[in-house]
Amino acid sequence: MPPGIQTLADGLAADAALSPADTGFMLLCSALVMVMTPGLAFFYGGMVRVKSVLNMLMMSFVSLGIVTVLWVLYGFGLAFGTDRGGLIGWRGDFAGLGGIGLTELWGTSTIPVYVFAVFQLMFAVLTPALISGALADRVKFTAWALFTALWVTVVYFPVAHWVWGEGGWLFRLGVIDFAGGTAVHINAGAAALGVLLVVGRRIGFRKDPMRPHNLPLVMLGAGLLWFGWFGFNSGSWLGNGDGVGAVAFVNTQVAAAAAMLGWLAYEKLRHGAFTTLGAASGAVAGLVAITPACGAVSPLGALAVGVIAGILCALAVGLKYKLGYDDSLDVIGVHLVGGIAGSLLVGLFATGGVQSPARGLFYGGGLGQFGKQTLGVAAVLLYSFVVSHLLAKGVDRLMGFRVAEDEEITGVDRTAHAETAYDFTGAGGGAVHRVPAVALGAPGALGGGPAPTNEAERGLGPDTERVDA
Repeated sequence: MPPGIQTLADGLAADAALSPADTGFMLLCSALVMVMTPGLAFFYGGMVRVKSVLNMLMMSFVSLGIVTVLWVLYGFGLAFGTDRGGLIGWRGDFAGLGGIGLTELWGTSTIPVYVFAVFQLMFAVLTPALISGALADRVKFTAWALFTALWVTVVYFPVAHWVWGEGGWLFRLGVIDFAGGTAVHINAGAAALGVLLVVGRRIGFRKDPMRPHNLPLVMLGAGLLWFGWFGFNSGSWLGNGDGVGAVAFVNTQVAAAAAMLGWLAYEKLRHGAFTTLGAASGAVAGLVAITPACGAVSPLGALAVGVIAGILCALAVGLKYKLGYDDSLDVIGVHLVGGIAGSLLVGLFATGGVQSPARGLFYGGGLGQFGKQTLGVAAVLLYSFVVSHLLAKGVDRLMGFRVAEDEEITGVDRTAHAETAYDFTGAGGGAVHRVPAVALGAPGALGGGPAPTNEAERGLGPDTERVDA
């Protein structure tokens, strides 16, 4: 359960000294987690249509600005300050990151407070960016920026304290979340569902083809996410002194690989093709699912977690056509479902021999840990869904969350950013006035034309109604 306060404290001497090796390792892990946000931007950006690429990139990138500022001002204090009733934290010297000594250690770890703060900052940056994939093509950039600021303040910072803050109520209960199955993925997935009920469907949903415009970009983004995830997971132990971080690293690779193969096998058996989008999505599903479990399971357990998550998430992405919600890039199907699966599977596959002595059902621990995991999943899901829905309603009433119909048809790249992603004139620059109509979604344009729909690419066959990415 990162940041590993409880179990790491048990294994360290009270007079722990700053470790240059652990400090350097954690700074590197922080940089790896930072890379995940631009990686996510590319992953999402390749899946949307040409007219929304830049907006999708910006919805991720702006989180680096907004959340960083709020984290310095008060976010770190709220998430990891002195506990107040198990629900929130606060320490005055964390406000503005002032009053912290250069070599002051974080708890009983061997790294400075500053290093822990910047590592956790990167988690806070990534989480709201995950939500943006559900809202592609149709929201105001200003409304999204305001929602991001409100959401991290009212949802992410408190939930991070519940799960990881010393004294947080889920932390005290013994819920295992090594690196963010609840606080990051379930949190973002539930929020996406709450916001979708306010924003509504895209124009042409279920009718018009909305295929990924650039699958190589999707694969690049998935590769960057996979790369950064090693820092995300193995860094969450805050050091390398006992081998737990190494197990988390191995489990991360194993689960991602197994989930990718599970997703590909599912779509081949059901739809007759192995797709690049399926490979990328399957890998991400495995990474999501192993995030809470990577410090609790063995590599064989990680393999099981990956296969289960890959198949479950492949099944889940088609539910929006049965239930009628327009989750543009399957945040709910991958992050919510994958986060739930990984968190619950801890209660089955925890060995008791890695991060903590807690054992799952299959290792003689009974259903006790499974019950704790279920409570943690339910609490975060319900809180994030309800509060996110209310925040989205408030933003919608204040300024309107969704762009006007003509702006959505034209494309939010042009209307919100006055730019286009690709210049087809050969003149360079990509300015709006230089882009011909064909670049904006006309027949035969990039992302348009008679190419096959994305049903096979996503693992959804012709028996479904899916035609978009």
